[in-house]
Parts: sequence; C-alpha cells; structure tokens
Amino acid sequence: MAIQKISESVYMGMCLEIGTPQQVASRRDIRDIVEMLEYNEMLNRPVTVMLSGSDREGFRLSGSDLDYMRWQNSHRVIWDFSQVQFYNTQEHALILCDSSESPPGFTLLWLPLEKTSRRVTSACVRMNGMLYISSSKYREVMCSFFFSDSTPHGPCSSGSYGNVEYDAAHCFVSDFWPPSASSWIDRCHAWPPPHVVNDIIRSGCHFVAIGHKSGNHTDNEWRISFSRAEYKLVYSMNHTQFLTYGLLKLFLKEIINNGLRDGDKLLCSYHIKTAVFWAIQQNALYHWHPKNLLVGFWVCFKLLLKWVYEGNCPNFFIPKNNMFLSNIYGETQRTLFTQLYRLYEKGITLLLHSPSINSYIIRVLCNPRLTICTVEHTLISEVELDTDIF
Repeated sequence: MAIQKISESVYMGMCLEIGTPQQVASRRDIRDIVEMLEYNEMLNRPVTVMLSGSDREGFRLSGSDLDYMRWQNSHRVIWDFSQVQFYNTQEHALILCDSSESPPGFTLLWLPLEKTSRRVTSACVRMNGMLYISSSKYREVMCSFFFSDSTPHGPCSSGSYGNVEYDAAHCFVSDFWPPSASSWIDRCHAWPPPHVVNDIIRSGCHFVAIGHKSGNHTDNEWRISFSRAEYKLVYSMNHTQFLTYGLLKLFLKEIINNGLRDGDKLLCSYHIKTAVFWAIQQNALYHWHPKNLLVGFWVCFKLLLKWVYEGNCPNFFIPKNNMFLSNIYGETQRTLFTQLYRLYEKGITLLLHSPSINSYIIRVLCNPRLTICTVEHTLISEVELDTDIF
C-alpha cells in the first residue's frame, strides 16, 4: 500500500515536472502540425527537417538540446532493384543498400546509377569499382555546408542557435521498411496496436552518417535509424508508461551519470528508451497506471541491469544489433554493473538521490495518511495549461 501511495505521489510530481497528459498531447500535436505545414509535399521543398528526440516525444526537460534530422528529398534509398519502379529516375537519385559485409543495423549505401548531386558526389568513394557514399565524408561535407560554426558529434553537427544547443543529423530516407527489421512486425501482438504498426511500416526509415566501430567499413557505413518509428511508439504509450520513461531519464541523468564527463557516460537515454519499449511489448507489467509507476520503473531498471550483466542490449527493431558491443564490455562492463547493482540493493529508496522527485517521496514517508489525487484537472489550472500551449 505504501509503494502505491508513493507511486501516486511520484506520478503527480512527474506530471508537474514533465507535463500532464493534455500538455504532452498538445506539444506533440503542435509539432506535427508545424511540420505538416512547413514540409507539405505540395511545397516541393528540396530538404525536409524533422524534429526528433525528447522534444518531439513531448518532454520539456531542462538542459536538453534539440535533435533534428534533415535529408534531401531528391534522394531515396531502396532495398532491392524491384523498388525502382516506384520512382521517376529523372527526379530521384536512387541509392541501394548493401548490407552484405555490415553488422546488423548497419549498411553501405551504393549508387548503382552513379547519379547524384554534386555535394553527395564529393562524399563518395570507390570500392570494388562501385560508387558508395562515405558516411564520414558526408558528415564533413554537410557539417561545413549548413552550419559554419558547428562541430561533429557522432553522426550529427552540433552547435548553438542563440541560447539553444542543437544536434543536426544529416541523413538519407527510405520509404520502405528494412527487411532486417521484419521480425519486429511479427512481435507486435499486444503493443503497439495494429494501426500504429501499419503507420510505422509505411513511414520507412532513415540512415544516419555513422558506421559500426567494429565493422569492416567503419568510415563508410551508415546506421539504420528508426527515429520516426520511435516517436510514434512513444506517442502510443499511455501516460503512466510515458512518465516511467521520463522517470528513467531523470534517474540516468541525476543518479547514474551524475558528475561524469560526457566521455565517461556509458549508458545513454537511447538505452533507457529501448528498455521501456521491450518492457511494454513483453507485457512485463500487466497494468500501467499511477499506482504502479514505481513498479514499472523497477521492471525497466532490472531489465537494464540484466543487459549490463550479459553485455547485450538488443535493439528494439533489429535485436541482433547489440548496442553495447562497441563500448560496454570487459572492465567497463564490470564497473558499470557494480555501480548499478549497488543502486539495485538500495531498493526504491535509490530515487531519494534524485533532486527532481525526492520531495514527492519524502512527503508520503512523513505523512502516510496523505491523500494523493492524480486526476489531471487537479494537478494544474486551466490558466497554466493555456499558457503552456500558447
């Protein structure tokens, strides 16, 4: 009973920290409408820009940067030659995936017709007589072309616009779902619902300019990105699931990675998101509601702990892609597991180390008879909601 009451108190606190269901829904709707108006097909724009990351998902966390993806509409990636029929090759430069020598989740991008823009041509390399787009060269070209003051950061160009820091990933788009992710479709029995699955498949995928560190062609490979699919999955969560994801993000930032330099942070928010996706799809918790918020958090934390122990974090769409392979192994893996296991031994009291939410736990511990109301309209006033929307 105490855990249920603390869960409700933390749920209320997370609504105030992150947003109520209506606030989060309005943020998402506004972003979707903005992009629909700015990048409508009728406008025939040469480049599409898509907001991704936390802001797109509906979070408004202090210290978060803005994540963007941008791609040229004149280029399309296909998985096999049969898909050529869907395009006018006079209007589109077609790029063919070659995953034969790449680790799961990665691919080479081949230009079979050797037709492309001048900018992309400058990022090409020849391998075995065929023309491929080099991810490392493409990063360099696009980083200097669009943002003169930006610096490379993984597959992105990083910089600041006024007081806002951004990460812009220059990528290519495919209108087709990757064959290597076909098993994901077969797993979607209970979640997400069929209409979301169909929408995700129709949305295809992207390719961001970074190779696998252990691959044969690190400088030339591209990572398959499911950013659009991921925000659609987050949209399909109920609010308790969304706040569980938010609580894990705070846990990562304020407890696990607290005080660490960027280069020393082994776990990232993408690992957290992946754990939440797997926990929901595997039905690890039958009911996700405010009284179970901390149970959901604990389920996801234990899954993360298991992955670190095993040294295997399976990508949600391509499980053969172990996302720990390049940085969490050997001594670093053992050190991280020891750190997480010590937190695990504390039980749910480990959240008292989070400055954002510890007060919501303490208030219940100090007053066990406290009544918590999690009904949305009691959490914030209509004026606050209107202000947030405007």
